[in-house]
Amino acid sequence: MTTALAATEIAAKLEAALPGSVVESNGNTVVVKDVQLFRAASYLKTTAGLDFNYLNYLTATDYQTHFELIYDLISIEHNHHIILKTRLTDREKATVASVVSLWRGADFQEREIYDLFGINFPEHPNLKRIFLWDGFQGYPLRKDFKH
Repeated sequence: MTTALAATEIAAKLEAALPGSVVESNGNTVVVKDVQLFRAASYLKTTAGLDFNYLNYLTATDYQTHFELIYDLISIEHNHHIILKTRLTDREKATVASVVSLWRGADFQEREIYDLFGINFPEHPNLKRIFLWDGFQGYPLRKDFKH
């Protein structure tokens, strides 16, 4: 078994492959620009020595000024673990590329985020509400949601 890479090492590899994509890295977290998310995720999954082949979970957080998407990725083969994040500052048109084509397990998780936060994943194969009914107004996990 290989030694697990630190997030700073992974961020350096990612930045070398996709210049300008990394916003910051520390601990076990790498933050990438939202427009580079899919390319960064694809690189992390398909690059030999990284092989992040397992999406443990995907979730979102509302910080009022921006949304943050959090992807918990694991390389079972290399024993690497990383938290990949991206920030969406346009609350009215919060959009980021779907990763369902990379990790099938993102399917329902992206639908949940769409349903409860209103974040759009344009390339998602079946993006529709998963918990709430079609006529429901608003997104209940947004901090500005009026009950």
